[in-house]
Amino acid sequence: MIRGNSASGKSSVAQGLRDHYGRGVAIVGQDVIRRTVLREHDTTGGAGIALLGRIARHALDAGFHVALEEIRYADHYSHMITSLVRDHRGVSACYYLDVPLETTLARHASKADAAYLKQVTDSHLTSWYRELELLPGGLEAVIPVDSTLQGTVARIVRDTDLPPPPSPCSASRHRETP
Repeated sequence: MIRGNSASGKSSVAQGLRDHYGRGVAIVGQDVIRRTVLREHDTTGGAGIALLGRIARHALDAGFHVALEEIRYADHYSHMITSLVRDHRGVSACYYLDVPLETTLARHASKADAAYLKQVTDSHLTSWYRELELLPGGLEAVIPVDSTLQGTVARIVRDTDLPPPPSPCSASRHRETP
């Protein structure tokens, strides 16, 4: 699980884990479920919270490694996350990307999607920002702002003991369409 404020690098880290491993890593993103699929606001008890948990559980039960990302507010998501971690039979690890507001605003401004930049402004990011808002119970390891993308991915791979990707020979026995 990868948490942090908007533009802290959560999606990039999740994609980096998939790039490292290949097929077999499910990226379960809050924005896709909440904003695109359900088109709901981020509220305590929102339908997207339970749906994220169900998708993550289903992917885990199907044998995928799961990168659950873009979970910002601890008060909205802590119950779902703690129950997911508690119930998972394998290794679970939670990370919080600690990025100051100034860096968040600079990263956001560098995004290539002009329509998104017009829709999500610096005022939005500032109002959504919560400094070092960790889950209760010490579940999360804090990744500092000076950790590179490659360093963060390497740390998560090391911490979780994520096995190397399947060999091309074994993958060819299970041909999948893209």
